Amino acid sequence: MKILLTSFTTWMEHQRSNASDDLIQAILDRDSFPLNCHFLRQLPVDFELAPQQTIAKINEIQPDITICCGMAESRHHLSLESNGKFQSEILRSRFDLNNLIKPTIATEISHDAGNFVCNYLYYCVLKHLESLNQHCIFVHVPVLTPENTEILVQDFLNILDRIYIQ
Repeated sequence: MKILLTSFTTWMEHQRSNASDDLIQAILDRDSFPLNCHFLRQLPVDFELAPQQTIAKINEIQPDITICCGMAESRHHLSLESNGKFQSEILRSRFDLNNLIKPTIATEISHDAGNFVCNYLYYCVLKHLESLNQHCIFVHVPVLTPENTEILVQDFLNILDRIYIQ
């Protein structure tokens, strides 16, 4: 199984890093990613460029699963987004989200990916994958701290394990 993982760069002056990229780096530092993971890191926080770059990478490597990650500064848990929206259209992930979060401690299901680039990227990727036999999920990541990093890393790895067996 081939997986594509994406993350964003920062978009506000006060941000030293983006939690989505920090999470991927923390897992890379532990050498814990499964084989056949591909990365598209530090996407620009841009409504046109983020979807263009992600879809181009999907077309290039043809992953079975794309996991898009973005930062949610105001949240305290990993959030698996159930859907992406654009105008009146709502597209849903094909994953059983309740099953994915079973082995987690600090992960929740969200039904609101926001109104910013994260939601639009998710929507565009889901739209692109509609007719293909590929799946996508979006994970919002809170700011990582010394207190939550280990729990969030383990939750993310548990979700990856569940994705492999679904």
